[in-house]
Amino acid sequence: MAVSRTLRIAGVASAAVAAGAGVWLLRTFDPNAAGSPFPPCMFHAFTGLYCIGCGLTRALHALVHGDLPGALAMNPLGVLMLPLMALMVAWSQGWQPRVLRPLMDVAMEPKLWLWVLPGYWVARNLPWLPFTLLAPG
Repeated sequence: MAVSRTLRIAGVASAAVAAGAGVWLLRTFDPNAAGSPFPPCMFHAFTGLYCIGCGLTRALHALVHGDLPGALAMNPLGVLMLPLMALMVAWSQGWQPRVLRPLMDVAMEPKLWLWVLPGYWVARNLPWLPFTLLAPG
């Protein structure tokens, strides 16, 4: 029991340090600038198509600078998923308020993500409005 608690605390501490380092990097370096330490998307470089994560680094950069509209323009699904992912992690770790049960019953269903993620991937590469709004930038 004590080992499990120790591992959980170590995991939370490690995640907090990693998140802090990520926020520092995103506040310090601009992914849009030449010479940025952030790598470009290899999928986009090879295919010319946008993957699910394309624009996510630039969206997180915009978020840590307080630019929510800019972040949504880069990767709307990624930005909208941030609070939901935090809830999903907390839910899976045992924090399960009754009021969130309907949302989490849907969000924790793998079949949902087997439709949403590929659908988003295809939609953001379609050349027609309103789909072009899903492309980064």
